[in-house]
Amino acid sequence: MVFLTRAIVLLSTLALLSGCERQDAPPLDQQLYIWQRQWTPAHDAALSDSRADFSTLRVLALQAFPKAGWSRARIDPGMLRQDGRPLIAVIRLDGQLPSLDQAEITAQVQQLISDWQAQGLTLSGVEIDHDAGSARLPAYRQFLAQLRAALPASVPLSITALPAWLDSSELPALLSAVDSSVLQVHAVSDPRLGLFDADQARKWANAWSRVTTKPFYLALPAYGVALLPGGSGAPVVESEVPVERDGQRRELLADPQQLKALGATLRADPPKHLAGLIWFRLPLANDRRAWSLTTLRAVARGDVLESQLTLKLSVDNGLYDIAISNQGNLDSAWPERLTLAVQGCDGADALAGYALQQSPDLLTFTRLHDGRIPAGGQRAIGWARCAHIDQGGSNVSP
Repeated sequence: MVFLTRAIVLLSTLALLSGCERQDAPPLDQQLYIWQRQWTPAHDAALSDSRADFSTLRVLALQAFPKAGWSRARIDPGMLRQDGRPLIAVIRLDGQLPSLDQAEITAQVQQLISDWQAQGLTLSGVEIDHDAGSARLPAYRQFLAQLRAALPASVPLSITALPAWLDSSELPALLSAVDSSVLQVHAVSDPRLGLFDADQARKWANAWSRVTTKPFYLALPAYGVALLPGGSGAPVVESEVPVERDGQRRELLADPQQLKALGATLRADPPKHLAGLIWFRLPLANDRRAWSLTTLRAVARGDVLESQLTLKLSVDNGLYDIAISNQGNLDSAWPERLTLAVQGCDGADALAGYALQQSPDLLTFTRLHDGRIPAGGQRAIGWARCAHIDQGGSNVSP
């Protein structure tokens, strides 16, 4: 009887202790924005390779501009049908619109839903992306409430939201008019200060969680932009579309290590009501201002990030093609310098982006400007016609 009593006490104590331990937080849902205005065959591979890590696609579908009017993105419905993931159509209403025409916008959204359904696409939601100023939030709330009433009950309505709205007393009422919100924590201040601040993003997420009573997501950056000098002093931002303007470009790129650390923090201690993370944007193979999909997937998973740059030589009858390969999961800057131990060279040259210095037993390639080698990719540096190149005696300097 004493043994039985002690066993019961022991089991009860263990149960109490296990109840006091913090349980592992469930993994945060991870989604993707697709923000290209015109789809290409490159979308097919990007969709296929992203399917295992991202649950939902938020697709730029429709835009309204002050002067140009309405513009639809040229999506590929066949690719989306084959992909099969839940779809949320994003309607971008430019922040410079003088007002929101309720009847016109509602008709445009309803027509979009109908057209997508006719193409065999089932919508899991509609998202309104509108950078309204805080003073316009009461009118925006009324607009959203009427749009919510006009949409099918089966189609949830979400909005992209700005941290600046946290200072408005109208925010709780605004959030009550929609089913969920997406708090954008990148590119929301002066671009000269950078694209993203992880500490500030965390503070905004905590503050948002105290205001909303509904699920919310964080929109996180997986891209870069370039800043060009502007006529009024403020920089011109170049993103997906090249800007024809003279002047030196200053490249800004979201730091994968920083975003990985934020993801780990949010998974370990998620703010109340945080439902997941949405990455901007799905990278295509030719997207020069986005992380590679390999890096994005590694960040989303919380993997250890590492670049692995190695020299890659291919030779044909003494003609060497010289390249740098990145076999890691982290995109890398072009190496600053590459030195090759050589013998019997009678010709060599660098390709664009590098300069060559040559001596009888050494070729030195020096970087002239910045660039990136995607994870799993490579970058041609130059060529040389030599009797021999000693790969073991060569060096890649970061």
